[in-house]
Amino acid sequence: MGEIRECFLCGRNGNGDPLERHHIFGGANRKLSEKYGLVVYLCGDRCHRNGEYSAHRNADVAAYLHRYGQEKAMNEQGWSAEQFRDVFGKNYL
Repeated sequence: MGEIRECFLCGRNGNGDPLERHHIFGGANRKLSEKYGLVVYLCGDRCHRNGEYSAHRNADVAAYLHRYGQEKAMNEQGWSAEQFRDVFGKNYL
């Protein structure tokens, strides 16, 4: 059986709006997001790119994902906030 995927934000399964991988920290930190598993699946149109509350169009949603990503990285890597900042360049908490 394959991995069951759902949108991190709304919980939908991608039926009608295929899921896309979203790197929580993009740009120069995209490879670091990949390296540390800071990637979530989002409904491509609704939650990732174009919806009112999508990761790329809503600052509050982006901030929520950044806080989640930082907490996840700190927990999994055993980092302090300062160590996270040393790697990703910013503290989102």
